[in-house]
Amino acid sequence: MDTHTRSLAKAISWRVAGTIDTMIISWVVTGSVKLAATIGFTEVVTKSILYYLHERAWLKVPYGRRVPVRPTAE
Repeated sequence: MDTHTRSLAKAISWRVAGTIDTMIISWVVTGSVKLAATIGFTEVVTKSILYYLHERAWLKVPYGRRVPVRPTAE
């Protein structure tokens, strides 16, 4: 099971990539670097929180998990 710190680190690294993408798209669409940066920095906060909560919620879902086999004592 992932620790809270690991989930947070994953959320931050993913958001860096996502925010760069959002800022580039925003700049292309609006033509404004300032507006693109504002949009990017706003979404980095909201989506980091959302990703962290999503990651923690999935830890409670057993779907697709395998239970590790523990060796038995003989």
